[in-house]
Amino acid sequence: MAAALIWILLVGLLAGLGDAEAQQPTLQPLVGRVFVHTLDQETVLRGPEHADVPPTAPVTYHAHLQGHPDLPRWLRYTQRSPRQPGFLYGTPTPEDRGRQVIEVTAYNRDSFDTTRQRLVLLIGDPEGPLLPYQAEFLVCSHDVEEVLPPTPASRFLTALGGLWEPGELQLLNITSALDRGGRVPLPIEGRKEGVYIKVGSASPFSTCLKMVASPDSHARCAQGQPPLLSCYDTLAPHFRVDWCNVSLVDKSVPEPADEVLTPGDGILEHDPFFCPPTEATARDFLTDALVTLLVPLLVALLLTVLLAYVMCCRREGRLKRDLATSDIQMVHHCTIRGNTEELRQMASSREVPRPLSTLPMFNVRTGERLPPQVDSAQVPLILDQH
Repeated sequence: MAAALIWILLVGLLAGLGDAEAQQPTLQPLVGRVFVHTLDQETVLRGPEHADVPPTAPVTYHAHLQGHPDLPRWLRYTQRSPRQPGFLYGTPTPEDRGRQVIEVTAYNRDSFDTTRQRLVLLIGDPEGPLLPYQAEFLVCSHDVEEVLPPTPASRFLTALGGLWEPGELQLLNITSALDRGGRVPLPIEGRKEGVYIKVGSASPFSTCLKMVASPDSHARCAQGQPPLLSCYDTLAPHFRVDWCNVSLVDKSVPEPADEVLTPGDGILEHDPFFCPPTEATARDFLTDALVTLLVPLLVALLLTVLLAYVMCCRREGRLKRDLATSDIQMVHHCTIRGNTEELRQMASSREVPRPLSTLPMFNVRTGERLPPQVDSAQVPLILDQH
């Protein structure tokens, strides 16, 4: 009985290990070559427990490096919508050689089920000849997830072969234009984000590509004119390339090694043209301080005295003003002023009835009028206010 129980436990353990190995596919990215892995129901939800999941179910994915919250620096993830597949893509660098484990979690948006999968990446060096001739193109007619599948990528390489010298072309890197500082396009049909595609080859560049990347062609692009393209554009109409953003890199000629700087002892060598003073003579800054402070104060004091003299000691006075005025003008002014005072006195002492315009309003209800002697300023317009 105990032996049978142990046998059952071993069988279950082996089955679990088999399932774990089945959920850990091994991939082999190459240094300097683009790596693309598709995340869909066929690659992630392939277990028997997901057999009843419809192909049109919305599924989203989240990927990260094992033991870290994010992906490694060379790897990116993109997915346009939950009903479309996701992609892990990037180009590993020589510093990324070795083994990396990527954990992927799939979320079913209809049933809220989750599935985990581990991707084992064994990053190694590529085989075959080096690719010293590298060119990068900006494809404005596609988004990044539209060129990641194998079919459009191979179609691009086939079309580019007509502009390059005969030789094998390989994809080196694919980057979204948004990651290079591009703007999100307007939601208009036909507008795409754009994608940078870097291609390498062991064959040298053609004359057509060299002419496109020449300084004369860049000068025409800066003036808003089309670049110099001496050959037929074999990429059109499937791929609309911005020929003003084509860059060519030639690594066939080795770069000169950087000069190794040896640290010295920190003491400058003898230079006859540089003779720094050995000692600084003592200086007395009291005179400079007094001049800096007293001169502005004296100038301000002088201006204050001058302004006070002009404002207070140079007043002409009323007597001088009257003496400077002609007698005829003074008599005319006094006459007008005396007549005005006389009229005011006569108006205050007269006893005549007040004009009708100053009387209060006629009372419609009683038909009476207030006597003229009553001051209308003290009588309200509406008698009911009493």
